[in-house]
Amino acid sequence: MFPDLSENSDKGFSGQPLSESSDEPSNRDRPLADRIRPRTLDDVVGQDHLIGPGKFITEALKEKKLPSVIFWGPPGVGKTTLARIIAGESGAHFVALSAVLAGVKDVKRVIEEARYQRKAFQRPTVLFVDEIHRFNKAQQDAFLPHVEDGTITLIGATTENPSFEIIAPLLSRCRVLVLNPLTEEAILAILDRALKDREQGLGTHPPAVGEAELKLLARFADGDARTALNLLEVADRLARRQNPERPTIDREILQTALQHRSLLYDKAGEEHYNLISALHKSLRNSDPDAALYWLGRMLEAGEDPLYVARRMVRFASEDVGLADPRALTIAMSAMEAFHFIGLPEGKLALAQAAVYLALAPKSNALYRAYGEVVGDVQETRNEPVPLHLRNAPTRLMKDLGYAAGYRYAHDEENGVAADMPCLPPGLEGRRYYRPTDRGWERAARERLDQLTKMKSRTRSQK
Repeated sequence: MFPDLSENSDKGFSGQPLSESSDEPSNRDRPLADRIRPRTLDDVVGQDHLIGPGKFITEALKEKKLPSVIFWGPPGVGKTTLARIIAGESGAHFVALSAVLAGVKDVKRVIEEARYQRKAFQRPTVLFVDEIHRFNKAQQDAFLPHVEDGTITLIGATTENPSFEIIAPLLSRCRVLVLNPLTEEAILAILDRALKDREQGLGTHPPAVGEAELKLLARFADGDARTALNLLEVADRLARRQNPERPTIDREILQTALQHRSLLYDKAGEEHYNLISALHKSLRNSDPDAALYWLGRMLEAGEDPLYVARRMVRFASEDVGLADPRALTIAMSAMEAFHFIGLPEGKLALAQAAVYLALAPKSNALYRAYGEVVGDVQETRNEPVPLHLRNAPTRLMKDLGYAAGYRYAHDEENGVAADMPCLPPGLEGRRYYRPTDRGWERAARERLDQLTKMKSRTRSQK
């Protein structure tokens, strides 16, 4: 699929080299993360499920049969690096676009150049589109015929779930490859390479840095190699200002470099839904520690606390229900408390509610009951309200039989008119609410059983 490059293979559609221009910074002015970027598959650390003997990317390159792909993964795990390596090792003409800056016109120019490359040099084109999820539907549509006929091999990179962000026709023409956050061991290997690399890294005059400090840095990076290398570069500069001859990255310098942790979070994207799902399911599984952790992850990353509060109010009815009627009151009180005192103190009110909800007995009987009601409302005939349940404020309505046969429950034995049906005739006897034996619902179930027996006795006496 990918023949050898010709002597002009490094030219872009503008006729200028893709990797060199007069506007680009000199090598030492480039960020450390860019300077030590791997240039071959053998240099890549991590993503062992895709790279290595028998793994998809390695075998596809070996056979020259790489399809169009979407790299889906968090920042700093090697999406751009892998795209460049694939183009280089496949012998393809490589063009990179950023969906933040490019538009349909840029895509059309790339397609024209790709056709020229294929016709003049029999060379395929790899088009790498960073943040492809930022292209709208019309922009993504522009790729379809050219991916279909092989004019370009598309490599898209996204941090967002392709199922939601990439149009179905394009997704069906690409293979989605998931790139995982790097392990601490992988981050440590990358940092070690940066410290030892004499040409591109810090190896000509490396700073002294202990194993504990490197582990702290790797842990702080949260699986993001770019973050780890940027932090190492900042710490190195601070150390050289303090002692140019013998720079040392100690705990104090690291703390200065780290400052405040930038947590991986997107309030409108995949991670938002992943974390709220984790919080909800931890509450449901009665795990207060996990609930507090996921709550903290969301709040400290900048989530709107009132969004979390609303979700806990929903949880109180959906997953606790009448097993603990106080749960809804606690959740509403936490939301009001946050309104009253705001940040940061208001976080504790939400934490209190989270622990209470986690420890409360659980029941979805109310949730299921209402779901069955909705089903009947939508799928059965909406019968008129029985006459005996209607008010009769006028003489005409009384003459028409409104309220006829109605029995006032407070005047009945045990406060229940046991033989007076309250559902429409077509649904008479329908049971929606089936309480569990957990928490207060045990008493609710006993009361329902008692009422059922009363009604049965009344019917049998007729």
